[in-house]
Amino acid sequence: MSQPVDLGFGISLIDLYDLQTAQRTGAYVFREEEVTIIETSASPSIPYLLKGLEALSIDVNDVKNIIVTHIHLDHAGGAGMLLQHCPNARVFVHPKGMRHLVDPSRLIEGAKAVYGESFDALFAPIVPIPEERLIVKEDGETLQIGKNRTLTFLHTPGHANHHFSIYDQKSNGIFTGDTAGVFYPQLLSYGVELYLPSTSPNQFDPEAMRASIERFMKLRPERIYFGHFGMSTHVQGVWEQLLHWLPIFVQTGHEIVNEQKDQSFTEKTEAVFKRLFNIIQTFLRKQQVPDDADVYKLLQLDLQVCAMGLVDYAENKKR
Repeated sequence: MSQPVDLGFGISLIDLYDLQTAQRTGAYVFREEEVTIIETSASPSIPYLLKGLEALSIDVNDVKNIIVTHIHLDHAGGAGMLLQHCPNARVFVHPKGMRHLVDPSRLIEGAKAVYGESFDALFAPIVPIPEERLIVKEDGETLQIGKNRTLTFLHTPGHANHHFSIYDQKSNGIFTGDTAGVFYPQLLSYGVELYLPSTSPNQFDPEAMRASIERFMKLRPERIYFGHFGMSTHVQGVWEQLLHWLPIFVQTGHEIVNEQKDQSFTEKTEAVFKRLFNIIQTFLRKQQVPDDADVYKLLQLDLQVCAMGLVDYAENKKR
């Protein structure tokens, strides 16, 4: 297990080894007198989060705030389990996500539809959260942590309707969950930065995603803290790549749905995945990234889920 990484400004990053994979999903810890954690990943990640807190000499009794950017299980699935270890904490969630943390049955059903037989190994158990330990944050509302830090909650749909991002004025940074896509730090050793949109089913909306990205840009942040994975200070490059790749993803979905009218959803999804994977592999080959690079395992996984969202979106548009 890797040690927590100090990102400056009193923020540490703990690798949560989501999917038993390093640099996949992370938790951000504000080491203030009111310890605050952003993102928990799924329940199998909680032992890593607890060990990370221990490495930071943080007592679980001192954890006051747990924030989930949205309720997808790779971001919030472990919140209930973490709460069992943190008796003085409460969980902050988007208003549209609250009821699903109280009763996660629909979340479980949706994830089983995507992940099938792998569900238990990836996500179980999912522990419901008592309603009295949940706090909803509306768009623009704030949370004061200690004397010198204010977090502002921004409703940022596009990836999901139940998504907020968190602006931290102290670091001039935004915790973007999945709205600003996925960062692949595995490619940094090849001198490549790659940021791709996350278009998973079933609430993906490219117009809303673009509007959320434009909202981020207006804030002129100096740092982006990704749910997957880590921090980037090359903010302009993030926006440029997202606005480059997003229309390519959407167009690919529309093309396959139009070309393969008589195929099943699964067949269309596979076709979108293959086409996108080919486009991105061609791009990475030009950057001298070898075909056996570890990052391809993650890219395959991500693009398969993205493909489902793109087909779902394109078919809804046709209807």
